[in-house]
Amino acid sequence: MASDITSAPETAATMPARVDPASPILLFDSGVGGLTVLQEVRKVLPDAPVIYAADTAGLPYGTKTEAQIAARVAGLLGRMTERFRPRLVCIACNTASTIALGMVRDVLEVPIVGTVPAIKPAAMLTKTGVIGLLGTQATIRQAYVDRLEHEFAADRRLLRHGAPGLVEAAEAKLRGERVDPALIRHAAEALRSQPGGDRIDTVVLACTHFPLVEDELAEAFGPGVTFVHGAAGIARQVARLTAGQEYARSSADLALFTGSGNLPSSYAARLPAYGLTRMERF
Repeated sequence: MASDITSAPETAATMPARVDPASPILLFDSGVGGLTVLQEVRKVLPDAPVIYAADTAGLPYGTKTEAQIAARVAGLLGRMTERFRPRLVCIACNTASTIALGMVRDVLEVPIVGTVPAIKPAAMLTKTGVIGLLGTQATIRQAYVDRLEHEFAADRRLLRHGAPGLVEAAEAKLRGERVDPALIRHAAEALRSQPGGDRIDTVVLACTHFPLVEDELAEAFGPGVTFVHGAAGIARQVARLTAGQEYARSSADLALFTGSGNLPSSYAARLPAYGLTRMERF
């Protein structure tokens, strides 16, 4: 099952006294994983205008270098904030946040909410003391994750696995395609096969894509495993930083996809369920 107990995402500067009611919240991810965050934002801020930006031209992030990710994320968000003037930017991507969050905050004059692996709540939930962490290859090797482990799970065993196949599986599921069960089994077996892995009772989904395939992961891991991710906590942080502001939509909420060519029509039938009724290329 999912837990709404999440680690507190990093915060940003206070908001300006006056914000245009039509100014959107900009959610950014490498693909469609950030829709799991948008879903939670809708619950706490149903009237907020939203732009959801998916860097599909840059997908996947997990196999890129830190320098490539930092430059790409900072560059795209710089151009997007200049064009759309959001009231707040949420980087709804663990990989982008653990690598580029500091750089983005240095260059953008807008509040930023990042996404961090939910190691703190997982350490509080585990009964066996063994936690699994599934993320992208880029995320699991970050010193940021090391610091979270040292601060919140020093007396626990944290087993990590980079699972790029789960990103592929999540993207396929959202498009309405069949999820390859081998991708799911491989991720579960990669954690279970590590020393102590048979005692894992809590798994951190350290990629916003992964909650999209949580049901499949639960079946692969078997009973008695709790899955933890940060979407609800991120949404609460967004709500806190925009508290007291007015909202007024001047147009329908927008989904942006980077790259050229035709827009991904396979998403068109599914995005309205997330309140996104327009699609454009960026």
